[in-house]
Amino acid sequence: MSIIKHAGNPSAPGIVDAESMIRTVRALGIVPFFENAIRGYSVEEHTPPQFWFDGDDGATLGPWDWKIECVRSGDIAYGKFLLGGKAAFATVPWYAELRNYRHSLPKYVPDEAQQQILDYIDAHGSITIREVRALLGVKKAAADAQITRLQLQCRVVTGDLIRVYRGADLRYSGWQVASFCRPEALFGAARSESDAAVLRGSDGASAPGPSGTPAPGPSATPAPGLPSFAARALGLDTSAPRNPLDVGHSPEASLARLKAHITTLTGETSDRALMKLLG
Repeated sequence: MSIIKHAGNPSAPGIVDAESMIRTVRALGIVPFFENAIRGYSVEEHTPPQFWFDGDDGATLGPWDWKIECVRSGDIAYGKFLLGGKAAFATVPWYAELRNYRHSLPKYVPDEAQQQILDYIDAHGSITIREVRALLGVKKAAADAQITRLQLQCRVVTGDLIRVYRGADLRYSGWQVASFCRPEALFGAARSESDAAVLRGSDGASAPGPSGTPAPGPSATPAPGLPSFAARALGLDTSAPRNPLDVGHSPEASLARLKAHITTLTGETSDRALMKLLG
């Protein structure tokens, strides 16, 4: 998919509803929500202005609301994990690459308060900002900062978004309550067996990994119903049942794959811009 800024270019491919937003995220693999230093590389810039949400009156919610369907799709991660804590989307294979790289960095080791949050999630399955505030005894801004830090560490991801209806007429103006969970619980081993069975190609060939290189492992046993090109379009490894968050190579290889992928999408991109996005 070409990276094209919509402003002044109405013929460019666009996000006009939840379905096209999911399709765009899957095609790009990993993408920031909002416009950033890499021109054209955002959900915002793939959305025609008339569909962009208006936070003042809620008349047009656009991607702000459609992101709920992305979260609920089952194969897209959403959270503040790019650009130093800005909202972004990633398909599971590309999120796994980012997770593999981030977990190797000392600056992304959880501190004592963040470990408390992780322990709570492990015990209860998920956590909201209100629950973080109660757990740590902090105000909302501090709770938000801790959750953002855990999202940057790729230790927490948005598990669900619930629409909030307010007032006598139960009006929805875009306000949502997020819950956060472990990516391993959302995308991990519990899903890998069934996902691999569904996503194996009908020709039995191994699909390429996120970087376009052949995935490791033997050819999968064919399963009827979904041809291998569909799995390839999602960048999914169909070689064998496994935890889809375990990439099987070094953090350095993950970073190289991410850089190469984003450069392919966006054209000439400096290493400084890439590291600002991914570091």
